[in-house]
Amino acid sequence: MIYLDYQATTPLAPEAREVMLPWLSDHGFANPHSPHRPGRAAAAAVEVAREQVAGLFPPGGRVIFTSGATEALNLAILGSGGLGKAAGRLAVSAIEHAAVLDTARFADPDCAILPVNAAGLVDPQAPIPQGTNLVAVMQVNNEIGTIQPIEELADAAHTAGALFLCDAVQGAGKLAPPANADMIAISAHKLHGPKGIGALWLRDGIVLAPQIHGGGQEQGLRSGTLSPALCAGFGAASALCKSLRETDAQHVAMLWTKARALFADWTLNGDSEARWHGNLNLRRDGLDSARLMSDCSRLAFSAGSACASGSGRPSHVLRALGLSDRDARSAIRLGFGRYTGEAELEEAAAAIIAAAKAQGVC
Repeated sequence: MIYLDYQATTPLAPEAREVMLPWLSDHGFANPHSPHRPGRAAAAAVEVAREQVAGLFPPGGRVIFTSGATEALNLAILGSGGLGKAAGRLAVSAIEHAAVLDTARFADPDCAILPVNAAGLVDPQAPIPQGTNLVAVMQVNNEIGTIQPIEELADAAHTAGALFLCDAVQGAGKLAPPANADMIAISAHKLHGPKGIGALWLRDGIVLAPQIHGGGQEQGLRSGTLSPALCAGFGAASALCKSLRETDAQHVAMLWTKARALFADWTLNGDSEARWHGNLNLRRDGLDSARLMSDCSRLAFSAGSACASGSGRPSHVLRALGLSDRDARSAIRLGFGRYTGEAELEEAAAAIIAAAKAQGVC
């Protein structure tokens, strides 16, 4: 199996796995919220991990561990304003992940949608409705890889009197964090850490209302027992991303150049420059992407967002770019990164192109 679905999840780094194992053994299972010696040791491991994860964020804030980015985004959106008319308005980009779009619409059924252009970018000059108290725009889109002008968008939100939330799931560990965001959400399994843990970064002075009650753990914002193993793995993966950021980027750039040459006749979705180059979203006129995936069963890639796969619905991201439903259904997404080999990419491209030719579209 050749794995090319890095936007859905990334392989667990061996270094993260090794750090986790002691906390799954007979000597490391203690509750980190217990006052006895094993509990204090577990709590210390959690705090080491917190510092490592904090290294992915700007200075001047704090890290709240959550079960993942979806919970972190819910906490940010609902905790910063609550529900109902008194909460004020929300504004989110048209290509946000469902974790933002669905939560924003739940909190504010009339939330404003900030459009994108044909390249998948939000205009920082786009008007923000009066009364908006929170603007949310993701750093890197999970489907097409576009990198938004986050710092300009955050400035625009602040000028409008709103807080700015950034879903940095796809950019964390790869790009510099948005320096002027008020809240940033990330997920461990998108940066070679374990599934089941994420984090919300809060700028100093930001006050949220907890959304999970029942114990007051995590600085009173997120009740529930933390897993030292998951925290340790998240921390190790974060530290590794920080130390390997330059070499990871060089490797991805090499793979991107190779992939663009292999798929030279395919149409790229999203901006070719303002994007993370580990995300290659392509389309081919007349292609049946669902059939293509079935015919390439030895490859793991996506016909769209992994969260919407199997829904039968065209990608809302591709539709926001102005593509027709037919064009959206002819798109595939290849995601690669640290552990992808050049030969693997070449083999996968050959299989995909051969399967497309069998459909008569190449």
